[in-house]
Amino acid sequence: MEQSIIFFDIDGTLVDEKKNVQPSTRAAIEELKRQGHIVAIATGRPQFMFRELREDLGIDTYVSYSGQYVVLNGQVIYTNPIDKRSLEQMTDIALKHNHPVILIDDEEMKATVPDDEFVAQGFGLLLNYVSLAAPDPLFYQKGFVYQASLFCSEEDQRLYDEIFPALSFIRWSPISADVLPAGGSKLEGIRKITEKLGIPPERQYAFGDALNDMEMLSGIPNSVAMGNGLPEIQAVAKWVTKTNEDDGIAHGLKLAGLL
Repeated sequence: MEQSIIFFDIDGTLVDEKKNVQPSTRAAIEELKRQGHIVAIATGRPQFMFRELREDLGIDTYVSYSGQYVVLNGQVIYTNPIDKRSLEQMTDIALKHNHPVILIDDEEMKATVPDDEFVAQGFGLLLNYVSLAAPDPLFYQKGFVYQASLFCSEEDQRLYDEIFPALSFIRWSPISADVLPAGGSKLEGIRKITEKLGIPPERQYAFGDALNDMEMLSGIPNSVAMGNGLPEIQAVAKWVTKTNEDDGIAHGLKLAGLL
């Protein structure tokens, strides 16, 4: 069997609602490795927020920050930080409108405001991870920010869409949107890996469930949407599997002919 590469989103895909990896998923990943395939991650999470998961599953190739920080076999091969001038202008406007912002570099994240309930709610529900320490609205000046999260309504987001064509705003909850460089996506990050490895499209696979998976699932021919995924995500995928709570990864790999 020729070597393929399989990219898995994390939240809503690789892990269940309690952020655990199902036994069937573990077994499937081990079988893929045994067959000689490459198992990789493609996530919106910062790389420091899934270090334990990578170590647990033995995965050292991944696309993080929705494509802005790419690692192949444990080595960083591509980064795409957000323009500092755009971040400065965006955070200034957000502060004036009482819209909290999370700024994320390669090691930590900082909020622009202290103890905001929407920030705690958003990150607590999605990642079970709320550790922002003291607020620092000028955090972007100290290094490279690869992703930000803007906390506002979808209606309020339109203001930012109009003002910042160099930025891309992707909703991940009713109260928040990821902020990326325009054109940045998981698909672009994946291409950095597949081009370097010389793996053709017909041997590329991807699993996802949310809006930040749209480009990935529509751009990779062998795409699998989770049964719990959004309808628009299921519409662009080649296959729709069971949910992340019902052995969806293992079932999807069978649909794709990899198991």
